[in-house]
Amino acid sequence: MKLELTLPERPGFLHVVPLFNLFALLLMFFVLGPSLVLQAGKQVELPPSKFQMERFTGAQVVTLGPGSPAKIYLGREAISLDALGKKLDERRGSGPAAVLLRADVGTPVVLEQEVSELILRKNYKVMLVGRPAQVGASDTSSSKETDQ
Repeated sequence: MKLELTLPERPGFLHVVPLFNLFALLLMFFVLGPSLVLQAGKQVELPPSKFQMERFTGAQVVTLGPGSPAKIYLGREAISLDALGKKLDERRGSGPAAVLLRADVGTPVVLEQEVSELILRKNYKVMLVGRPAQVGASDTSSSKETDQ
């Protein structure tokens, strides 16, 4: 007794559907991936900088926020200047320690200097963070300043 297949044959395009799903998933991963990366610290307006620094793994992020009494953040936690030194001592790990200092454009220079000196006293490297400068705009503005 010979068995016969009673089901109809499958159309060929159904074999390609999982491949389309895979391409859609990869497309979504590469398009939405950068927006899902968490950045340390609080949102501030950084001054422009022409220089880029190397990436540090395990670096602490100190943010100086805007305001009349400028706010200091270690990561996303608001902290006082006195408690900053204690927290940096607690978080000290092995290896080269670096602190990324992100200061808002409106932050007083005196506060930035005080925080930098505190971090240096704790034997950390201090790296000032700025936003990338516009190539054409920053060159023309610096040449205008020297002309005047």
